[in-house]
Amino acid sequence: MKSVLLAAGEGVRLLPITATRPKHLIQVGAKPILEHCLDALKACGITEAVVVTHYMGQAIREYFGDGSRFGFKLEYVEQQAVLGTGNAASVAETFVEGDFVLVYGDLLFSADAVKAVLGSFKSGKSAAVIAGVPVDTPESYGIIELADGNRIKRIVEKPSRKKVPSNLANAGLYVFSRDVFDALRRVKRSVRGEWELTDAVTMLAEEGKAVLAAEIAKDDWFDIGRPWDLLEANAWALKRMKHRVIGNVEEGAHLIGPVTVTETAHVRSGAYIEGPCFIDEGADVGPNCFIRPCTSVGKNARIGNACEVKNSIIMDKTHVGHLSYVGDSVLCENCNLGAGTITANLRLDDGYIKMLIKDKVVDTGRRKLGAILGANVKTGINALIMPGVKVGNDCLVGPKLMVERDLPPNTMALLKQNWEKLEKKK
Repeated sequence: MKSVLLAAGEGVRLLPITATRPKHLIQVGAKPILEHCLDALKACGITEAVVVTHYMGQAIREYFGDGSRFGFKLEYVEQQAVLGTGNAASVAETFVEGDFVLVYGDLLFSADAVKAVLGSFKSGKSAAVIAGVPVDTPESYGIIELADGNRIKRIVEKPSRKKVPSNLANAGLYVFSRDVFDALRRVKRSVRGEWELTDAVTMLAEEGKAVLAAEIAKDDWFDIGRPWDLLEANAWALKRMKHRVIGNVEEGAHLIGPVTVTETAHVRSGAYIEGPCFIDEGADVGPNCFIRPCTSVGKNARIGNACEVKNSIIMDKTHVGHLSYVGDSVLCENCNLGAGTITANLRLDDGYIKMLIKDKVVDTGRRKLGAILGANVKTGINALIMPGVKVGNDCLVGPKLMVERDLPPNTMALLKQNWEKLEKKK
C-alpha cells in the first residue's frame, strides 16, 4: 500500500521559525517532523510515498531525495497554490492505484497509531477510516461526530464549546479507497476559500458509504500548531528514541539518564547533562554547564562555559555565550548570544504566558515559556528577552537591553543612553 504525505503548507503560526524552512523540516528529537512520519509508516511495512509540496518544496526534495537514504521510495508532486487539504490530496490521484494511507506531514504519530487505522480498514469493506484522538479542547480541532458505533456521520471543524458532538478529534491520519477522489471532484470551496478533505469525508458518509473512526491513544499522536508545541514535540520524540554515547566525553563530565552524544560531538569537563537529551554532530558543550532534560543541541552548536539550558531546542551553528540562561526556548540556526544573555521563562505573577500569533494575543496555557529566536539573531552581553517574546530573523539586540515585545525581522534594537557633561565644582 502506498502513502500520501501532505507537506505543502507554510506554517504561518510558527513564524519566525518557518521563515527559513518549511514546517515539515523543523527538527524535533534530532529529526525533521516529516522524517518521523516516514519512520512510523516504514515500521508498518509502508515504504512508498508521494509527497505533496508547495512552500519551500525544493528544500523538502533536497533533504529527502528519492527516499533511498531513509528506506523509502519517494515521489513528489507540487500543489500549485495553498488551496486546502482536499486540493492537496487530489493532486496525488495519478500516483496511487488502489487503497492508500494519507497523513498530514506536520504531525507526530507512532507506528501503533498507523497500525490501528490500517487494522480497522482491513477488517471490513470501508471507503475510509480516520484516526480519532481524544482531546481536552475539542473546540480547537476538527471533531468527529459518530452515528452508530464507530461509524462517522460527519466532521465538524472547530465547533463551539456548547455544540461539540464528541471529544474525538480528527488526527490527520487516514486510509482511503479511491472513492475519495470522486468525492473530492464534487466538493465545493469552503468559507475559508479552500477545498477541504474533511468535506469529502463527510460527503462519503452522507452517501451511505462506510466511513469509520479508529480511536488511537493520546500518547501516540502529537499536533504541532504553535511555537511552544515544538518544545513538547521535542520531548515526545526524545523520550521515544534510543540513546547512545559515542562522542568525546571528557573526564569530569556527568551524563544522567538517556543522553545521546553523537560521534563528532564534544562534551567538556564539568558539564552536567540530564536526559532525555540529544547532542548532535560537531556540537561543543561546556565546560561547567548544565543541560537540563528535553533539550536538543544541533549540529556544530556551541554551549559555552557556565551556561544553563533547560527544555529547549538549539538549532545548528548557534552559539550560547558563557554565563547565559536559555529556558523553554527555541533558538534557530546561526544565532549568537552574547555573554550573560537571559531568556526569561516565568512571569513574576506566576501566570500563564501569552504570545502574539497571527496578530492575536494567545494564552499558551504554559507557566514556563521563554523566547523564540529566528535565524541569525545576535544579542549583546547581558541582553534579556522576556517570556513569550519572538525575535525575527537577522535581528540585533544590543547589550543590557530588555526585549519586552516581538521584534520584526531585520531589526536593530539598542538601549538609548543619555550623556551629560560633568561640570567641575568650583
